[in-house]
Amino acid sequence: MRGNKFLTIYEEIAGQIQSGKLKPNEKLLSENELVEKYDTSRETIRKALNLLSQNGYIQKIKGKGSFVLDVGRFDFPVSGLVSFKEIAEKTGKPWRTIVYELEDIKPDEYIQNQLQISSKERVWKLIRARELDNERIILDKDFILKKTVPSLTKEICEDSLYKYIEGELGLTISFAKKEISVDEPTEEDRKYLDLKHYEHVVVVKNYVYLEDASLFQYTESRHRLDKFKFVDFARRGR
Repeated sequence: MRGNKFLTIYEEIAGQIQSGKLKPNEKLLSENELVEKYDTSRETIRKALNLLSQNGYIQKIKGKGSFVLDVGRFDFPVSGLVSFKEIAEKTGKPWRTIVYELEDIKPDEYIQNQLQISSKERVWKLIRARELDNERIILDKDFILKKTVPSLTKEICEDSLYKYIEGELGLTISFAKKEISVDEPTEEDRKYLDLKHYEHVVVVKNYVYLEDASLFQYTESRHRLDKFKFVDFARRGR
């Protein structure tokens, strides 16, 4: 059983985080202190910390130590098409959308490739921060075909873009292809998000299609690492 001591240590620390005994953003004891506390090897402690990190309980920051993550993070469905407003309202916490940019642009080569359009098309460029409980935790960069959505206002974008597209324009948003990666923050991320000490952001690239299978929106959603967990439901085919 001694070889599984790291699991015992993992379960004890995970339990303290789940119960709230260890608070979000609290720094764990150092590796040396944990070695002494549990009377074990450094390798065993590292195994326990790695498992805690892999399962979303802590973030290990080089040169600073290990910090507790908020296990009350908000479920963000990978498969579903759910607006930020719909997720935020379920939390019961104060939220708002801050519009930094809304302009009608000529798409550059990158956006042309993402939306599969020519340089002659016009595109809405929309940059919004999503604030929950007084912290800006998501940066959304939307590029929307103007021929699909002829007019947009700041007020619409501060509320719910999807509600406007479906409710006012009468279009049906059908499905999205998503790509998820973990990247280092850009200067734009640092400017528009309350990143604190987090050194990575979760980036979800969304390619959103209408009912007729036409691609009309490309979005990069850049999430602060500690606040969202991405969930999915998978069924084994028979």
